[in-house]
Order: sequence, then structure tokens, then C-alpha cells
Amino acid sequence: MKKLITSRRRFLGSAAAASAVLASPAYLRSASAQSNVVNIWTYNDFVPDEFKAQFESETGIEVRIRLVDDQGKQFNLLAAEQPEPSVDIVTVAGHRFLQFIDSELIAPMDTDRLSNWGNINPVFSESDWATINGNKWGAPILSGAEVLAYNTEVVTPEQAKSWDILFSDEFSGQTAYIIQDMMSIIMLYKGYDGNMVEYMGDPDRAAEIVAEARDFLIDKKPLVRKYYDSGAEIQQMLVNQDVVLAHAWNGPISKLIMDGFPVAMTIPQEGSYGFVYTLNVANNAPNVDNAYTFLNALLNSSEVGAAMTQASGFISTFAGADQHLSDLEKQAASFTEAELENLQFFRAEANEMKYNLVDPAVEEVKAA
Repeated sequence: MKKLITSRRRFLGSAAAASAVLASPAYLRSASAQSNVVNIWTYNDFVPDEFKAQFESETGIEVRIRLVDDQGKQFNLLAAEQPEPSVDIVTVAGHRFLQFIDSELIAPMDTDRLSNWGNINPVFSESDWATINGNKWGAPILSGAEVLAYNTEVVTPEQAKSWDILFSDEFSGQTAYIIQDMMSIIMLYKGYDGNMVEYMGDPDRAAEIVAEARDFLIDKKPLVRKYYDSGAEIQQMLVNQDVVLAHAWNGPISKLIMDGFPVAMTIPQEGSYGFVYTLNVANNAPNVDNAYTFLNALLNSSEVGAAMTQASGFISTFAGADQHLSDLEKQAASFTEAELENLQFFRAEANEMKYNLVDPAVEEVKAA
């Protein structure tokens, strides 16, 4: 990748220039007056190493990254730290916005401070989920989906067309999934609204559906090898052939495909859910100016967007990012039209009711 950071004059002269990322250290002295750091909680590989190194070199702002692997854990940690959080930027999935907003954990996004906001594909930046109470709350950076991943040397594409295969005796002890995410998938698999928006006026019915999904997973528990948490964990399990089938986020699986492992992914015929990851400024962030400097730099170049896809496997939201991907990388970070027809996005309207039911159910499955 070519150098992503250029001079002050070029940065100021063309906010949309694809090769300019941010200004020189002199320009940023006021932004770093609070301290020369920006603290970020994010997932593994979401901030490309080369970009991080160049940003630090050109600005003098140290990027301190704390890895997260679960939205619920991040929420609890951020809530525990308020009103004086240690973090400046967090990574929130769009369908979890309301939980963080209602708890006053993230601040409205001041897009006037982001001259490169227009470099985000409007499909993501201007979609209905992105605006709540008249405000933007995060910068969309990567999108993805819950997929069925499989070892192509053991499982055929025909077998992988349905979620049924994940719960079959044929592959007993060779499967893995993220238990909380599977609750939504199982509700959809059984013909229900996994977002639970349909049941907002009928909490008793919602409780019945969650209980049905819980009981199904308890019944199938003897078949699963492991409930896992992180993308790196499922990658290792697939590479080691500890498992040959898994429910997963598409990003980690895309990385395996790019690296040449015999793995494929699909969106089964019963359907699945898509999501968008956003970077958000924490409420009362200790280094808010540095946070906006970092975000504006990140959004400046479609090459950075491509590097984020290459590093994480998720699909970049940056306009033109796909132009910097190889054919294999494009293939690993896309789905067929038929698969996309089975995909719907997570929604947030019923989250309070949903997770009040799902979170205890998940613990009951684990304890069974």
C-alpha cells in the first residue's frame, strides 16, 4: 500500500482526495493538547497496522488499542467507567446503538468535524438505522453477516444450504457457534422474527419464542464441540480441523479464504442477519479532539478501507474500496444474489425486550 499520510496543504486543500489522509503534526498540535494519545476499543484487525504506524508517525498521537470480542462486554465495561471513561473511540454494531445511546455511553457524531464523511458509501452512512433522534451516532466502517462456514474438503455446498447441517448427527462434535448470536438465528430458522420487532406489543409471545429457541439449543448441545467467542478462535479451530462446520461472522472466514484454506461460507436458505460496525466517540471521551482527528484520517482514503477488508475480512463501507482488492479478495468478501436474498439486517427497536430475554436464556443453555 502506498503512503497514506500527506502534507498539511494537500490535506486541507482536498478533503476528498483519495491519497491524502491527514495533516502534519503542526496542524494537529491543538488537537493533541489534551494528551498525545487516542484510546480505542475495537475488534482484532479493524485498524490496519500500516495505517496505525503512519498515523502515529505523522501526528505524534499514540494509538492505544484494547481488543474487544463481544458487544455486551464492551457495554458493561463502558457503563462501569462512566462518567470518566478511559476510552475515546468504541466499536458499536449499528443494531446495538439504542442500548449505548439510552445509557448515554456514546456521544452524537459531529459530522461537521469529519471533512471525509462523504467518503462513506451513503448506503451505510445515510440509511435509516444510522440516524436516531436526528443525530448520527457512529462512522460506519465495515459490514458483515452471520454465515454458515464449512470445510470444503468435508462438507459439500449442497449440504451447507440449510442450517440443518449444523445440528445433524453426521457432524456431531465437529461444530461450533457463538451462542448468543445463534439465538437470533434459531428464531429465524424456526420461522420467527429474530429481531423480535414483530412481538413488541406481545412480550408473552416473545418470551415463548425465546424459550423455544433456548430449549432447541439445549436439546442440540450434545452435538456441538464448543461455544466460542472470538473470530481468531474459530479460525484456529477450522485450520486445525477441530471443527468442520461453524456459525461465524463472515470477516474471519473471509480471511481464511484469502489465505487459501479450504473453507467456504454461505447464507443458508432459512436466512441470516447482516450488521454494520461503526466507530463511535465515547461520551465524556478524555481525548475527543484526537478521536476526531483519527476518525477523519481513517475515512480519508479508499485504500484504507480496502486495507481494513484485507485485515479483517469484513466488507468495507468506503466508496471505491473494492477497486484496491484482488479478485480473490473480492470473492472472499461478497455473496451471490441468491444468498443476499436470504439476508436481513439486525434491527434495534426491540433490543431492550429481546436481550432481557435472550441474555438469561444464553446462560441457561451454557449451564444445561
